[in-house]
Amino acid sequence: MSQASSQPFSAYQKRVLLLLAFIQFSIILDFMIISPIGDILMKTLSIGTTEFGLVVSAYAFSAAIAGIVAAGFMDKFDRKKLLVWFFSGFIIGTLACALSHNYVQLMLARIVTGIFAGVSSAALFTLVIDIFAPQQRGRAMGVVQMGFGVSQVVGIPLSIYIATHLGWESSFIAIVILALGILLAIGLILQPVTAHLSQQHDKNPFAHFLKVLSNTDYQKGFAAVMFLAIGGFMIMPFTAPFLINNVQVTAAQLPLIYLSTGLLSLVMMPLMGKFSDSYDRFKLFTIGSIGAVIMVFVYTNLSVTPLWLVIVVNVLLFVCILSRMTPAMALNSMVAKPEDRGAYM
Repeated sequence: MSQASSQPFSAYQKRVLLLLAFIQFSIILDFMIISPIGDILMKTLSIGTTEFGLVVSAYAFSAAIAGIVAAGFMDKFDRKKLLVWFFSGFIIGTLACALSHNYVQLMLARIVTGIFAGVSSAALFTLVIDIFAPQQRGRAMGVVQMGFGVSQVVGIPLSIYIATHLGWESSFIAIVILALGILLAIGLILQPVTAHLSQQHDKNPFAHFLKVLSNTDYQKGFAAVMFLAIGGFMIMPFTAPFLINNVQVTAAQLPLIYLSTGLLSLVMMPLMGKFSDSYDRFKLFTIGSIGAVIMVFVYTNLSVTPLWLVIVVNVLLFVCILSRMTPAMALNSMVAKPEDRGAYM
């Protein structure tokens, strides 16, 4: 069954969408960069695979905990102010990563970054829901998720080059410089978003948090997103070490793999966004999930493989992953009521 006919974006919506895509790009790049420079990090700081896994996990766990703590307050303030505050913290955390000199410092820096990155991402997607009508959200989510593709096409290859020639710390410095420009753009472009404040009934943030947490419809949405994230991040952070040590891909060949996947993402995300606004979102998600199950099995069982075949398998894997991400996010955007959106996200 097709969705309601789509509405065109206004000039302001287009500007906001571009801004949100850049924010998403910087947040995703900050998380994803750990994977391609993971081999350099592990050898430079003498970090084992277990410790490296903890560095990656600390980012995610701190983001989750921060989300829980912030949930009761997310609908109590102007969305723009919240985004400025948490994105500023994200910049500080990323700078701390660049200044780390050992495993403990890096771990603490990733925890700080994760705290602010997770809530910034939640605020970002809440803005998408607030500013874009339901029949626009598939396309809006698709454009915002293009930040993933741009990070692979431009950000990760450039970061690998910077890390290889100037040191891994320089990759985080580059993200900080980019994020400072984005923070300025948030102040200049984004208008205050306060319509949800008039619909607030829970004065106590803790009561608001419990109300959202106890809603059975919201709980289903939480579970769906949790499993969606777990499925991807069990694989992505270890992509570079796996390809280098198991598949015998060289460090110099890694950018080609990320570039091919990123170019695909730039095409697929807007296309899937358009499909999500025109066709049954759940059917699109189901087809993508079945394909992903098959390709994950193929990918994780690769041994020494020619580069061209590695690229083909990687591209097919991400076609399936991206085919489920956009419809899933569009479906998830419909779950929460306006007064609960910030806490829910």
